[in-house]
Amino acid sequence: MPSRSLLLPGSKMSLSPDPRNHLPLRPIEFEILLVLIGGDSHGYAIIKEAEERWPGEGAIETGTLYRALRRLTVAGMVEPSDRRPAPAADDQRRRYFTITPFGKNVAAAEARRLETQVSVARARQLLSGAGGGGQ
Repeated sequence: MPSRSLLLPGSKMSLSPDPRNHLPLRPIEFEILLVLIGGDSHGYAIIKEAEERWPGEGAIETGTLYRALRRLTVAGMVEPSDRRPAPAADDQRRRYFTITPFGKNVAAAEARRLETQVSVARARQLLSGAGGGGQ
């Protein structure tokens, strides 16, 4: 029997155990999952790490980040973290997040999806690398 999905209002995400039902992820959502795979983090640190990977692409706005975190939390991909750094290095106002096992599965499925697209782009010579000449 196929799994049933419950669509979230105003979203393409669903509360389904099949990670593929959550694809494609929005770029900000995938970026958040990539950051959190490296360890628990708070909003500002997520923004900074993501922006380091994409310099010059524009700043991630706080509201955009927290809306994405809310969608990921509702979908069961991330959750608030109780782990905190040492008090001297912490700010109690910060909200820390951790990726769930389901979130890791969704991130892996998205990475595989993107890998397939990049392989086709290389084969069609849009990028440098195996099978592609690129620019």
